Amino acid sequence: TPRIVYPDNLPVSARREDIMSAIRENQVVVVAGETGSGKTTQLPKMCLELGLGERGLIGHTQPRRIAARSVAERIAHELGERVGATVGYQVRFTSEVGRDSRIKLMTDGIMLAEISHDPTLSRYNAIIIDEAHERSLNIDFLLGYLRRLLPQRPDLKVVITSATIDPQRFAEHFAQPDPEHPEAEPVPAPVIEVSGRTYPVEIRYRPLTQERSGDGGPDEEDTGDGLADEDRDPIDAVCDAVVELSREPRGDILVFFAGEREIRDAQDALQKVIDSHRSLAGTQILPLFGRLSMAEQNRVFSQSSHRRIVLATNVAETSLTVPGIKYVVDPGTARISRYSARTKVQRLPIERISQASAKQRSGRSGRTSDGVCIRLYSEEDFESRPEFTDPEILRTNLAAVILQMISVGVVREPGDILDFPFVQKPDPRAVKDGVVLLQELGALRGPGASAEHDDAASPPARRSRGGRRGRGRKGGARGPLTRTGEILAALPVDPRLGRMIVEADRRGCAREVLVLTAALTVQDPRERPLEKRQAADEFHARFKDKTSDFLSYGLLWQYLQEQQAELSSSQFRKLCRREYLNFLRIREWQDLYAQLRQIARQSGIDVGGSREIDVAAHQDDVHKSLLSGLLSNIGVRDERSREYRGARGTRFAIFPGSALFKKSPDWIVSAELVETSRLWARTNAAIQPEWAEEIAPSLVKRSYSEPHWSRSRGAVMASEKVTLYGLSLVSERPVLFSSIDPELSRELFIRHALVEGDWQTRHTFVKRNRKALAEVEELENRMRRKDLRVDDQVLFDFYDARVPANVVSQRHFDAWWKKARHQDEHLLDLTPEDLIAPEAPALDTDSFPRSW
Repeated sequence: TPRIVYPDNLPVSARREDIMSAIRENQVVVVAGETGSGKTTQLPKMCLELGLGERGLIGHTQPRRIAARSVAERIAHELGERVGATVGYQVRFTSEVGRDSRIKLMTDGIMLAEISHDPTLSRYNAIIIDEAHERSLNIDFLLGYLRRLLPQRPDLKVVITSATIDPQRFAEHFAQPDPEHPEAEPVPAPVIEVSGRTYPVEIRYRPLTQERSGDGGPDEEDTGDGLADEDRDPIDAVCDAVVELSREPRGDILVFFAGEREIRDAQDALQKVIDSHRSLAGTQILPLFGRLSMAEQNRVFSQSSHRRIVLATNVAETSLTVPGIKYVVDPGTARISRYSARTKVQRLPIERISQASAKQRSGRSGRTSDGVCIRLYSEEDFESRPEFTDPEILRTNLAAVILQMISVGVVREPGDILDFPFVQKPDPRAVKDGVVLLQELGALRGPGASAEHDDAASPPARRSRGGRRGRGRKGGARGPLTRTGEILAALPVDPRLGRMIVEADRRGCAREVLVLTAALTVQDPRERPLEKRQAADEFHARFKDKTSDFLSYGLLWQYLQEQQAELSSSQFRKLCRREYLNFLRIREWQDLYAQLRQIARQSGIDVGGSREIDVAAHQDDVHKSLLSGLLSNIGVRDERSREYRGARGTRFAIFPGSALFKKSPDWIVSAELVETSRLWARTNAAIQPEWAEEIAPSLVKRSYSEPHWSRSRGAVMASEKVTLYGLSLVSERPVLFSSIDPELSRELFIRHALVEGDWQTRHTFVKRNRKALAEVEELENRMRRKDLRVDDQVLFDFYDARVPANVVSQRHFDAWWKKARHQDEHLLDLTPEDLIAPEAPALDTDSFPRSW
């Protein structure tokens, strides 16, 4: 057993006896304290000292992977061990938990996944839910699940940790009846407040909109009160704040940003500020966000002799303590995931943070000494903000929430959702809307759903264990989830069929795609009796399309429609029997199409009028629509074999019954991947990889080579690589870098084209400037000096001050200059005063004649 010691400088250490006593005497304890109080790293050690890790694991959940790993490393270090011994961690794709591990750090998502196969969480005898104040969907799920589980696990200890943001809500959530006074109100769980190591923090408000004094000049805009408002660029405001803080006593600066892209933008701008300010010389810029590499993350947490500016998302607001921070810059925004009821998609808008989040951010500067927080908004703005951030359960798509809860067995019926012990219950109307939406999509049984979505009869439900109430499809006689609902619940994307139909509506082929989605739901109506396979195949060959099995369904559908219009019911049945087509399955297919068409119309999708269905005539749009719901089922042919490389490292082969079996196109999409003797792709179509990029621009990953100036194109170029689920859709596509980083593109255009003259142009000012430069160089040669001409940076500044911000290439320049030169044709002319360095000595050209 490792020796357990508690650092004296952590406030939580001073409350060790109180906390351990509370854990010993209560099933649930809430520990509230600001980040930096030590609760995250010391509470697992207290549980260990109480013997809680002997008969089961001490589970410790974190909202983010980066925090789970770093906390595990910190605790292991304090115990004098390596990670994987007493302390381990598990995040997606990585597990460092040893056989003898007693403390297990993990993301809350990992623990939720464990519920599906261990509903009583029997591996654990203590669970710490850290950062509960973040109120993510996962955290609220876990808190509700534990609330229901605890009466069945009296041996299980639960510790909830929170910043000092509404800890009483958690205490009341876990309130227990008083055994001595059963008629009295339930007793809330005890709350132990741990004061963080806080020093005074000076708050400075530097809003983006600033008033400036009118100077009475003719260009001053008259606003009626003699003042004009000026909106600063947010990145400029951050740079101004850093410059202001550079005049304070030395200390590291933490700047918050809404996302990774904003961090990258600021990184370039701040580097220029550092380069131009002596007081910031040697300062390091360190980004901090969830997708960073291990090495980049470690740089943030290691000590440095240089001053540092850490650019972080709100991962640094509560989850991680970054050492050495004395100053904070808070733009007051964050990306908040919100479900749009109008567009039916999950959005990530940048929103104003709550007062609680703002206080968390400012508190980061007062951990080790007096601090300063510069807020890039006004005090009035702060006072008008909501007190707390809405929990995720109140701002997410409840259709997906309901589907997931039923799928993992947290509830049995949609009507049970409001009975689930959420910390804050969702709006009943939102639950109803979510249920209706899922029913319309065929994911839940009810109006619009049909038996064709189901498996064969399911076995009866087993008795529920723990907080779980039996899996969704097994609940009751049949359960609320159809087979389609189970498939949708297993995917981290919008429901597949719904996605296909929505995409088809946008492309004007909803009727065709409704036929195919119905076909994919029922069994194939084409029969191949063992003794008559050849005859059946000959009949069915009429409907084959060499590029798409999906089109075969469309051709078959059109044939059946034509025959039904001409034949009586009995004649049509005989035709089906003669041509090896299953009449009952055809009727199922047609009935399901009618039902899906009705549901689609209720969802506002244009399913067409009396227009004939013609899948082949719309084949590209049809396949793009299908692809939108099957992006994880794409594959690219491996040149060395007949196999295909699929999403996330899978490998599969085209099923022999497919029309594409012998053709083997470069790229395919498959309706399903079925594993028998090997992984087979059934019902396939050839696709163009750029379709996936067009359909899923937010899912593809784009990476770019270093930008370079192209004289022939007159623009800054880069090579773009586009991947989806690990598959390369585009390997090396030349792109204009101005669409990626217009600011850098403009800078490179000015340097290469205007300063260095590396472009093909006939503008007369260029000729005049070349002549002026040549004269200065000739003068340098005569005077045998090399310090007369200004350097390139001065020339850059000259053009930078005159060329508009939106001029990022030669094409943009030519369009602008075509108009600008009529106003001042000498605007870009370099004069001797522009070209001679001001520090150059007075020129005595007579002493240096051109010839003797």
